[in-house]
Amino acid sequence: MGAQEASDTEHFTCSQARTDTSRALSALDAELTTGQAQRMREDALLIASELASNALRHGGGVTRFSARVHDGALLVEVSDPSPQEPLLRPNDPAVPGGFGWMMVNNLAHTVTVETGERGKTIRAELVVASYR
Repeated sequence: MGAQEASDTEHFTCSQARTDTSRALSALDAELTTGQAQRMREDALLIASELASNALRHGGGVTRFSARVHDGALLVEVSDPSPQEPLLRPNDPAVPGGFGWMMVNNLAHTVTVETGERGKTIRAELVVASYR
């Protein structure tokens, strides 16, 4: 299935990330039971929302968003103009925030960060077979 691309990154929202991810996940409905699909959907929506939120809050905005199913996996990619890689912060319940990046890394099967002159792209992959 082709990528669901963000059409208007200037006004991109976390809600749009969740909508685009849900649309991409619909390609898997026939491959997973209702319970399996629900677990994968919950993980994918949390990941997409968190990556988009971090790009908006810390990265200068979303310059590209893609959610697509390819080779038995859901790939969520978010680009922003900041070359700074996300940091894992120490887990301190007394300090608000800082849990999203750890959550993304715990939920996704693989997470990569690619930096360059135009910022960074974070790719999170959820493998369909692990939900079966």
